[in-house]
Amino acid sequence: MLRFFKDFISLFYPEVCLGCGEGLAEAEEFICTTCLYKLPKTNYHLQAENPMYKVFYGRAEIIAAAAYCYYSKGSMVQDLVHEIKYNGKKELGVAIGKWYGAELKQSAGFDKTDVIIPVPLHPKKLKKRGYNQSACFAEGLSDMLQVPLLANGIKRIKDTETQTNKSRFERWNNVKDVFEVDNKEELANKHVLLVDDIVTTGATMEACIHALHSVPVGSVSVASIGYVTDEL
Repeated sequence: MLRFFKDFISLFYPEVCLGCGEGLAEAEEFICTTCLYKLPKTNYHLQAENPMYKVFYGRAEIIAAAAYCYYSKGSMVQDLVHEIKYNGKKELGVAIGKWYGAELKQSAGFDKTDVIIPVPLHPKKLKKRGYNQSACFAEGLSDMLQVPLLANGIKRIKDTETQTNKSRFERWNNVKDVFEVDNKEELANKHVLLVDDIVTTGATMEACIHALHSVPVGSVSVASIGYVTDEL
């Protein structure tokens, strides 16, 4: 009966791929199999000193870095992240976390994670949006990796301007000293996987990493949905 009801509803409100706009098959979720195959995956989790890892050279101590996809203007990845952030598609963020979590399971630097923490939003922005898009991604990773999620492990104690269109120095100056770690005893000597939706210069993650090492945690790895391949 439920199957019949869903099929009836789909006649009037068909589920379409967020990538190409074509109708989704029954087993497909959010994007079709073809678009899923076409995602510009970085495979950075298979490459120890990858370009994203090198972003943090001499700036913040991490043991691994990876992004699910390359991110550029006008790309399908940008459209997917936009759906998560601005169109309320929290479940898409969770799904992407599960897709990437399946790949990270066997990857050195991520296989021994103790806890997953998302880069936080300021409470004012969180209240306005209603959710943290990075926490949605983290939820999917947590589910697939079977690692606890500490959604409020880091607090953003100052509201800041958007990072868009800022230089690397301006981005760092905009977010320095704005993060604070809760649950210090719980995080002491743990391997933390810090996650965000998009990494451009790495300034926001860098500030969070420094906050984590002040605990001190044992080690930090970082992961994101997208890694920017051109300046936004």
